[in-house]
Amino acid sequence: MESSCLDLAMEGQQSCRLGDYRTGVSFFESAIQVGTEDLQLLSAIYSQMGKAYFQLKEHSRALEYYGYDFTLTSTIGDEAGEAKACGNLANTLVVVGRCDEAQFFCQRLLDIMRARYDKAGQAHALYILGNVYQAKATQMSWSGVEPGHFPEEAVAALREAVQHYEANLSLVRERGDRAAEGLAYGKLGHTYHLLGDFQTAAAAHEQRLLIAEEFGDKFAERRAHCNLGSTHVYLGRYDAAVHHYKKTLQLTRLLKERAMEAQVCYSLGNTYTLLQDFQMAVTYYLKHLVIAQELNDRVGEGRVCWTLGNIHTALGNHQQAIEFTEKHLEIAIETGDTNGAATARMNLLDLRQVVELKSNFHIPPDTSSSALGVKYQGSPGQPGVETPPTTEGQPEKLETQSPEKKPSGDSASHPQPGSQDAVGEDGFLDLLSRFQSHRMDDQRCTLDGRGLFLAPPPPSSTPPVAARESVSGLDAASQDPGHFLELLASCQARRLNDQRVSLSHFPGLRLSTSSPHPTPSTSSTGRLRPQASSTDAPQTAWLCGGVEEGPEPRDEDSVFFHMIEKCQGSRWNDQRYAAPPHKVLTTRTPPSSPPLPSTRREEQHVPPPPHLP
Repeated sequence: MESSCLDLAMEGQQSCRLGDYRTGVSFFESAIQVGTEDLQLLSAIYSQMGKAYFQLKEHSRALEYYGYDFTLTSTIGDEAGEAKACGNLANTLVVVGRCDEAQFFCQRLLDIMRARYDKAGQAHALYILGNVYQAKATQMSWSGVEPGHFPEEAVAALREAVQHYEANLSLVRERGDRAAEGLAYGKLGHTYHLLGDFQTAAAAHEQRLLIAEEFGDKFAERRAHCNLGSTHVYLGRYDAAVHHYKKTLQLTRLLKERAMEAQVCYSLGNTYTLLQDFQMAVTYYLKHLVIAQELNDRVGEGRVCWTLGNIHTALGNHQQAIEFTEKHLEIAIETGDTNGAATARMNLLDLRQVVELKSNFHIPPDTSSSALGVKYQGSPGQPGVETPPTTEGQPEKLETQSPEKKPSGDSASHPQPGSQDAVGEDGFLDLLSRFQSHRMDDQRCTLDGRGLFLAPPPPSSTPPVAARESVSGLDAASQDPGHFLELLASCQARRLNDQRVSLSHFPGLRLSTSSPHPTPSTSSTGRLRPQASSTDAPQTAWLCGGVEEGPEPRDEDSVFFHMIEKCQGSRWNDQRYAAPPHKVLTTRTPPSSPPLPSTRREEQHVPPPPHLP
């Protein structure tokens, strides 16, 4: 059975290496159905399934299995496995836009790597943290914002990204990792571009290009050339931008990236428009149109038709402008672009009026730059001719609001002066229980369910407080120490239950009842670590949270009182003293002193010396 699970997992890994991720997933699922007792093997299967689903762009399933991996490795104290799972979770959460959760896992990864003095791991964690802050900045900004015009909170996030990328660059330089150094330069160039520091961005992209050429990485070369083209456009160096865009175009054709080739053709059309070379601009726009039709990219086709309509209008080719504008209107209606359709209708109305006027009066075409009805509007990766407006008027800034503070629903958690729970000895135990329960809620990690550990537990209207007694019961507690101990035992038992972890919900985990189990021990960080055990207790007991051995389950209260008895007994032993060696002991009780309880008196008895009769 064990070899079968391992064999299936290896088959799945081999399929993933060949790029057949769907087949790989089917093998991993079969391995999970067979099951295994090997926690390291199970962790590897979870990790590989997460990667396969990530490549298939099924990010929710990827998060699910990365989550299983994180929970399993963190529970058994496997820090290396936990760090791996943290990195995978952070990368996936950035993709789906859950940056706050990604930041948590990045920080955990960084903490583990620093504790292990792992410089490569620290560099990796800093790189991912930079990605998180860059994604945060994008979320804080409205669509289509120009580089250098981000809101203040987004600028702060971008500067945080720069700091983490710089720290990553310093570590990889120290280690001599040129490939990682190239990645850092690429990220720094893009971030400085978004901040509007185009000179620094261009310098970083140049370094990225040099390292890509050093390794012969054609994909990295293509990205560097494309980024340099965009940066030079913003610097007003249009000839340099054309040079880099043409280099990008050559590489996209070499790499057979048709969609990227279309984008570069569009960028070249935009740049030639800025150079007022409209014939060359039309040439590249038409190349973009051909590829968009080949790829059935209706949105890209509609965009370039709108741009060609504007170009031909500026050139005085009104009939051709009408043809492209009609095509733009058709595609806008097909794709549900209401704003684009409205723009196309207005342009058609204007063009037809111009054509009607030209039929009555001879109007020579005006190809001056002032007559060109297009305006440059770039984007971080693709400068372009102004596209149809998506909203009426100027875009409004989207305000980032913090989540509303919800009432806890527990008025006793913040007692008012003079309230019944805040005063009096009777309410002290209940008040303490309420506060302690809230502290436990803050530290609790939800492990039951699929991926729920990634979010904090929702606030409940009724906090898990120890069972409340009636007013008469509280009065009795203040008078009867035994009753107080019962309440205290109940409270402590609940706190222990709240901190228990169960591993029985992991898919593919086969629990054995014959092999010895490792005994969990609490480390300095409070995490369970497997240790060698001298007993032969079943492994199921350990995985389910330490089940007591015996014919019947022991009562929690009796266990508690047994612990109290042992503790108090040791305290009495500490206070005992030996009798004088050569003196005869006489017991004298003052007549005025009250008799001691029998149990306490017996605890304080001292045995006589052995030579006494």
